[in-house]
Amino acid sequence: MKQVEKDEPRGDRLQKILAQAGIASRRAAEQIILDGRVEVNGQVVTELGTRADPAHDHIKVDGKRLSGPEAQRYFMVNKPRGYVTTLDDPEGRPTIMKLLGQESQKKVTGEHSKMPRLYPVGRLDYLSEGLLLMTNDGDLANRLSKAATGVEKTYLVKVSGRPTDESIAQLRGGVMIDRGRLNEVRKGRRDRVLTQPAKVEQVRSGENPWYEVTLTEGRNRQLRKMFEEIGHHVEKIRRIGYGALVLDVPPGAFRELTQGEVQALNRAAAGKKVERKKTLPEAATLKRPVPPRRKNARNRRTI
Repeated sequence: MKQVEKDEPRGDRLQKILAQAGIASRRAAEQIILDGRVEVNGQVVTELGTRADPAHDHIKVDGKRLSGPEAQRYFMVNKPRGYVTTLDDPEGRPTIMKLLGQESQKKVTGEHSKMPRLYPVGRLDYLSEGLLLMTNDGDLANRLSKAATGVEKTYLVKVSGRPTDESIAQLRGGVMIDRGRLNEVRKGRRDRVLTQPAKVEQVRSGENPWYEVTLTEGRNRQLRKMFEEIGHHVEKIRRIGYGALVLDVPPGAFRELTQGEVQALNRAAAGKKVERKKTLPEAATLKRPVPPRRKNARNRRTI
């Protein structure tokens, strides 16, 4: 039988333990550790590689002992335009936390809060709207966010002008876009990357048509950059699908996911194929265009 070395690492990394307890995301938990706010068995710990076992070690954050992992929760939010997908915004703009009634969450965290500390899975920019996942399950969030899993994300996109069939074919095959922020220049040249093939279908015609676009990656402002590359400005973006999930709550509303939906997300995160609903709810469809107002027959000139 193999003898266990005395210095063999045991337990989990502290940042993972803090994230599972709902104190903060893993990245934020790393800063909490570096700031000297964590104690393990009475000793302040500031090294990120430190491991611990919550079942045997006494772990405290800001003097409060952890009581173990909190229950994992999963929510679908319909983010309206004009909200930022962050927990706090230095510019004072409304955040996604306002919709969940958790603006004061940064003061009351983890097991000490009425609601679990939730984090967004991916982002929607300030002007975009639609389906956003919120959870305290850091492991699932990380797996869903990795491009290698190929989780499908579906959007309704309104563009200015009429793209040609050839231009749309370019988007389907992949186009070169700027990596990172728009027009960012690195080392004296533009840093460019080829997008993965996308599904693009027109769902409404007109001078400013709408398209349904499905991506398997989520680069910074990707949809806007893709259409800019073919010469068309994006006017509106609404995410209506994430894996097997379909947006089914009105703007500004949210609901908790069912057990079956969570299982479907785990399947998608594992790279397995999942199917979404064929019939879309109202929140995931375009409103019918308002017909032009007809003049009152009594005001028409008679011949």
